[in-house]
Formats: sequence, C-alpha cells, structure tokens
Amino acid sequence: MIKVCHIISGDLWAGAEVMTSNLLKELARNPELRLDVLLLNEGRLASELRSAGLTVTVLDENRHGFRSLLRQVRARLEKGAFQLIHSHRYKENLLAFLGNIGGKARLIATLHGLPEPCGTARPVHALKARANFFLMRHFFDRTVAVSEDIREHLVGRLDFPGSRVAVVHNGIPVLSHRGIHKKDAGFCIGSSGRLVDVKDYPLMVEVASLVCHERDVAFRLAGEGPCREEILAAVMRHGLEDRFILTGHLDHMEGFYQALDLYLNTSRHEGVPMTILEAMACGVPIVAPAVGGIGEIVTDGVEGLLAEGREPAALARRCIQLLDNAQLRKEMSLSAHRRAISEFSVERMAENYHRIYRELLA
Repeated sequence: MIKVCHIISGDLWAGAEVMTSNLLKELARNPELRLDVLLLNEGRLASELRSAGLTVTVLDENRHGFRSLLRQVRARLEKGAFQLIHSHRYKENLLAFLGNIGGKARLIATLHGLPEPCGTARPVHALKARANFFLMRHFFDRTVAVSEDIREHLVGRLDFPGSRVAVVHNGIPVLSHRGIHKKDAGFCIGSSGRLVDVKDYPLMVEVASLVCHERDVAFRLAGEGPCREEILAAVMRHGLEDRFILTGHLDHMEGFYQALDLYLNTSRHEGVPMTILEAMACGVPIVAPAVGGIGEIVTDGVEGLLAEGREPAALARRCIQLLDNAQLRKEMSLSAHRRAISEFSVERMAENYHRIYRELLA
C-alpha cells in the first residue's frame, strides 16, 4: 500500500483543479494507493472529492496565517505517515517541503504551467516563481511537467536535473461517443477558461471582429475572472454586443462544447489546457496559436489549425477556413475525439502518475 497526501489550494475551479479532481478520482480506484487530500479552501474541488469518497481535510487559509497552516500541515503529515507528498502550486509546494522537514516522505510537484511572461507578471509574482523553481529544483524528488515544452524550459533554461523531471499530459474523462452538435442555430465559435491576462481574451474579441465582418457567426466565452470588464469593453468597442456573449461560469461544460462548431484558444502560453482537451473530447475542431504545449495535443491540419504568432488576422483566417469547409470540420471532429480517447484519457494520466509513485519508492 502506497500512502500519498495531495496538497492543493482548491479555491478556484481552474485547469489545475479540474486536472487534480480527474486524477484523484481515478487514482482512488487503484487498490495499491491510499490517498488523503489537504485543501487550503472549501469549494467545488472539496465537494467533488468528498462525493467520490476521498478523505479530504480543509485547512482554511483565510482563517489561518502561514505559521498556523504549517503547524496543521505538519501535524497531519506526521499522523498520516505518508510515503509521498504530492503538491500542485507554490504555497502548497512550500508547505509540503517545510511540513516534511525531518520526515521521510518523498516530494513530488506537478507544474501545471509556466509563469506569465515578465512583461505581464507583477514583481511579486515573478519573485514567487523564482522561489518555486528553486524549491522544486533542489528539494523535490520529482517534478512533473504537463507538457514537453515545460520540461524543456525546466531542464534547458532553469538547470533542473533531467532525471528528476517527468512529463505526464493532462487527462480527462472521455465519452465513447462524440456529442451531437446542433445544426440549426447558426455557426458558433467559443472558448472557455479563467478570464485572466495570460488567456488574452481581448485577442479573441479582435478575432471575432474580423470574422464577423466577413461571415455571420456567433461567439461564446464561458468563465469568470478579473479581466471580465476589459473583455466587455473590447466587445463594445468593436460593436459585437449581439455577436459575442460572455456566459459567465458554467457548472456543466459538456453542453457548452457540444453547441460549438469550433473552439478558439488565444492564450499567450499554455501547458496542456484542459479546456482544449474537453472540446476535443466533444469532437470540436481547434484553432489556436502554436504556443506552449498546444502543439503536443493538436496537430496542425489534423485535429485543428494552428497559427504561428499571435496576429488576429492569422487566427481569423483559420476560423474562416474551417467555417467554409464542412467536410474538413467533420474530419477534424473525428480526429479530435479519437485522439482525446487514445492519448489523453484520465485512465492513462493516472497510470503514468502511479508509475512515477512506484519509481520514487523503488
């Protein structure tokens, strides 16, 4: 029996939380593993994991300072006598390291993405990122990157030992059949995610403006975040109030994806975005810039179309190319669904993490 404690914030419902929920619920099916979860906040992740029968302890970071959190983490880790501690972000990595001082557990961290480029990151965020990399490089037994692109950055630019960096692509529960897309409500292009700078949704609005100038298309954006007002201002500036709808947060995303004819990503950088995988699982072709790990899950011309650079016109041309070619969209829909099943299932992701757990304890 391998005893593993996962530490994650759990305050958001973003890519890291979706991935962690998928991973833990699948790992819980493995009789060789005993899982405990420490969350720093109540929220959807806590509810989903409890519903799946996992042992969840919430240490509310809004009620406790860091020292109090650390004391509670140390007490829980000592009581659990865990062999592995698996953490997912900077604060959680720091708590895992400090909480394990004097202990014998092996440390593993998943890096879900790279920090925002220096030009957009606040100085305090850049400092935290450097500290996090130092911590993982020197004190963690294994860092798991969710893409080869992230691994290359860690090993090639930040001098991580290559033997201590693994790649496990994110995985999702995949239906054996594609969703039935609506055909009578007009062509719809959509995207989803946290409304934050790195997603660059104002670029999506620019692309929408160019596409709508030439074709009758509706755009949908699902999610909430601090950039909502900026995005709404861009929508109004381009006169797209009737063509570009912000749906807000949606609890059940499958219906959203199945209502799309095309999924558009405009991120400045990505690891392996859960939203693209979810769209592919529903058989939605992808248009995206060739940044980060996107090229590892979408082959240009197969599951979708990729654009070099971030020019709105280049992304708009690819959207129109697929809009005008129903046969190509059908072929890409089949390919996207097939690849999601074969390469990015939650079962495959869990198997790869289980293999790493066993390697660390061998």
